[in-house]
Parts: sequence; C-alpha cells; structure tokens
Amino acid sequence: MSDDNAPWLIAGLGNPGPEYAMNRHNVGFMVADLLARRMGAKFKRATKGQAQVVEGRIGPPGLASRRVILAKPMSYMNVSGGPVTALRDFYKVPTDRIVAVHDELDIDYGVLRLKLGGGDNGHNGLKSMTKAMGPDYHRVRFGIGRPPGRMQVADFVLKDFSSAERKELDYFVDRAADAVEALVIEGLERAQSSYNS
Repeated sequence: MSDDNAPWLIAGLGNPGPEYAMNRHNVGFMVADLLARRMGAKFKRATKGQAQVVEGRIGPPGLASRRVILAKPMSYMNVSGGPVTALRDFYKVPTDRIVAVHDELDIDYGVLRLKLGGGDNGHNGLKSMTKAMGPDYHRVRFGIGRPPGRMQVADFVLKDFSSAERKELDYFVDRAADAVEALVIEGLERAQSSYNS
C-alpha cells in the first residue's frame, strides 16, 4: 500500500481544444475544472509531461486534508497514458493513488461507479493509461449511456451533451466531483457506498 504522505493524482480525461469542450468524452475535464474551482486554483501547464495541472489540497483543513495534483492531459484521449505516467513519476505518486475520471458508455447517463483496477471496456483513454502503468489505479466512471439507434460510438462520444442532458449536467458533474473528494478523503469503500448507485 502507498505512503500516507504521498499525493493523489486525479486525472480528468478528455480532449484539448474548444471544439471538444462540451463533448460527452470530455466529462473528465469538466469534473477536473470544477475540482480546481473548489480549490480556488487555475490550471497551468505542467513542467513535466503534456498536461495542465493544479496542485493543492482537498478536504477539511488540517490532518484530514489530502495533497492532490489535478491533471488534464493535453495529448488527446487515446494517448492519455504518457502524460499521466510522466506526472506520476515527477510527483512520486503510487499507482493506487491515481484516479482517472472518465465517461462510461455502459452506464446510464449521470450514474457513477467508483472502482479500483479492472479492464478498459474499450475506452481508449483507459487503454492508454493501463498500457503505460498497469490497471491498478482508481476510476470514477461517469455514465453517458449508449448511442441511440445505429450511431457509431466514436460519433456519440465526440458529440456535445444533448439539450435534455445539459439540464442535469451541472448537477451530475458536481456529484462526480463530490465522489472524487470522498474517494481521496474517506477511501474507496465508503465512497462506493455513498456514490455507486
């Protein structure tokens, strides 16, 4: 198990650039942006690796707070593993203190699932991370549902959330940020009991 003083690395997965900002595939970026706002910090370019980072603490002041590095890889989703691994090495983060926040097709819209390890379920960001560092990192999986009709998966994830989905998006992103904080502060089991629905 990891050193109690080691920081946590929270990687919100997505694609850089304004054209992708509201895509379903970018919900990890949305959660990371909200966590940064809660910390009162702005993302800046990392010295190591192709990512934007925020360093700070989450949780109540004092011993219960946790040191975290929030990251948004700027490498495009399917090669997220390189930047996350570079940050892991630079900040000396144990793999079991890495959290990937990502969209998940096989879960209904807005539903969350937290877990440690497992497969990539065809998700290219996870595939890249697992190839770079193995599967033993945490995941906060944000459900986006399956594409309607015969729409291709790639087209679906790279489309913006629908107007109906956007009505609830802020609430669901807020809840996902809460789940990340609970995972880091309280541990996986307690966070799962609160947020796995």
